[in-house]
Amino acid sequence: MTANVGTPDRLLRAILGLVLIVAPLLNMPAIWSSPVLAYGSMGVGLVLVLTALFRFCPLYRVLGLSTCRL
Repeated sequence: MTANVGTPDRLLRAILGLVLIVAPLLNMPAIWSSPVLAYGSMGVGLVLVLTALFRFCPLYRVLGLSTCRL
């Protein structure tokens, strides 16, 4: 598993992921009053945080992309 997520991309993924996890718990906008949207948002947030943590994105691998400097 080679790193393919660079530092700016990693920071953006971590921040956005945490927001998507925490916002439904706080029910900030009423859009997350639906359980399907709340759990979906939390799932996407978890994936973003994990890809930031491991510096590897499977979708980038499939598309042949990399934001990591070599």
